[in-house]
Amino acid sequence: MSDIRPGGPAIAPAESPAPRPPAKTKSSKPASLWTDAWHDLRRRPIFIISCCIIAVLVLMAVWPSLFSSIDPADARTCDLSTARQLPSAGHLFGRDNLGCDLYARTIYGAANSLKIGISTTIFAALIGSLVGLVAGYFGGAVDSVASRITEIFFAIPSILGALLIGSTFRGSGLGIWLVVIALTLLGWPMTFRIMRAAVITAKSQDFVVAARALGAGPSRIMFRHLLPNALAPVIVVATINLGGFIAAEAALSYLGVGVQPPEISWGLMIADAQARFLDAPLPLIFPAVFLSITVLAFIMLGDAVRDALDPKLR
Repeated sequence: MSDIRPGGPAIAPAESPAPRPPAKTKSSKPASLWTDAWHDLRRRPIFIISCCIIAVLVLMAVWPSLFSSIDPADARTCDLSTARQLPSAGHLFGRDNLGCDLYARTIYGAANSLKIGISTTIFAALIGSLVGLVAGYFGGAVDSVASRITEIFFAIPSILGALLIGSTFRGSGLGIWLVVIALTLLGWPMTFRIMRAAVITAKSQDFVVAARALGAGPSRIMFRHLLPNALAPVIVVATINLGGFIAAEAALSYLGVGVQPPEISWGLMIADAQARFLDAPLPLIFPAVFLSITVLAFIMLGDAVRDALDPKLR
């Protein structure tokens, strides 16, 4: 209605301003467990330090020539007349009991130690996760049989069992894979228990009940719904176990049933140097320090991942 004032023209009412379109904002998707964990890990100094150490160790294992121009596999680089020589400009760690460059052997020893540790971790995680997934989902007789089998393996001391396997099949020609097989056979039950417990907890959740009601088969439920939700604790345990497997390989090599000459590993270097430790401690100290740092780095990484994936510990 127009506004009529005495003695003046009609004035139209002021129009209300058109509403502004809502400002465009970034789509906010609900953060997943892995996204939250990654954001949390990036703020943890322990995670960053352990990742840097592991990255250097991986470079040493894959491209040892980046760190040393001496190939310890070449017998011409060893000179008995310079055995147990102290560190110098050309030999940063000195020479071992056979006159070989200790720095080059320490660098090249990382390859077998990491190869055995990573391979054992992968195989143990795959076997334990698969058996635990099946046993936890089906339960009943399947769960009982699988649990009794794992209890048999748990009753065997790890080092003693691996020592028995290694000494029995030492001449089989498997090389370092014999160590991997021995440690895998004794290492998968731990992953089995973690996966089984996580699956039993997750299979009673609403999303599993809904998937079953919609006609999803056992394989789809296990691998599309249960496995992704039960994988976090397995990753944590596998990361921590990796350091333990590397230490176990060193122990087996020290006892004479692990890596065999002419291969190089830190455990074998420690075994060779322990006889002359009082006269020349450096050939034992340097590989032992590298072994300790490697095991500690993986344990630190596992602790950081565990704290990031467990909401109760944040």
